[in-house]
Amino acid sequence: MATPTVNLERERLLQLAEEYRNNGYEVAFHPGLEDLPDFLRNYRPDMIARRGDEAVIVEVKSRHLLGSSQGQYLQDLAQAVEQNPGWRFELVMANPEDVVYPQNTEGSLQKHEIEARLQVAKQFASQHSEPAILYSWALAEAALRLVSEHEGLSLKRSDSLYLVKQLVIEGVISRSEYQLLMDSLSLRNTVAHGFKTTRVTQELVHELIDLIEQLLGTLHTSSDAD
Repeated sequence: MATPTVNLERERLLQLAEEYRNNGYEVAFHPGLEDLPDFLRNYRPDMIARRGDEAVIVEVKSRHLLGSSQGQYLQDLAQAVEQNPGWRFELVMANPEDVVYPQNTEGSLQKHEIEARLQVAKQFASQHSEPAILYSWALAEAALRLVSEHEGLSLKRSDSLYLVKQLVIEGVISRSEYQLLMDSLSLRNTVAHGFKTTRVTQELVHELIDLIEQLLGTLHTSSDAD
């Protein structure tokens, strides 16, 4: 009998497959050796989604498994995928506790608050890239929510992965901006969950900060015009 964790992962995988199919991808579950390129021969990913020259390796895991031997497996898989142009790795939490926001928040950061905090993020970036990617990603999420609200998008979920996908699908952000955000999210998750990485650089954090500033620049409110 499947455990609740297995059922949760399977349900989330099926949801992702539907989302990818709806966006024109061909989806293969648990691909065999004949479906995998040479650099993935030692891995058994949950799903591959392909569209044109783009391929996405998708793994769906429950958060508590990241601290087990699977954590190292996923880190190695991510590195193998990201070293190959046209391929992207996507790790999705089956039970993402971090999308359940506390009830006592005072609302999402607004444009002027994000802009003020970006100055702090720039100071972090010059000396401490890992905390800088954590802080900068939080500001990116707040900026993306403002952009989606400004564009009048109807969002079914509030997690950051879904938010970024919807923005690129709706043409609000470009493919290159999407890729920068996905790379930043992946590294943010790596740092946030206690994994080591040498890929968080001052340059990457500044690229993310620049993108946040560009996104904020698209928000032309009536108050700006006054």
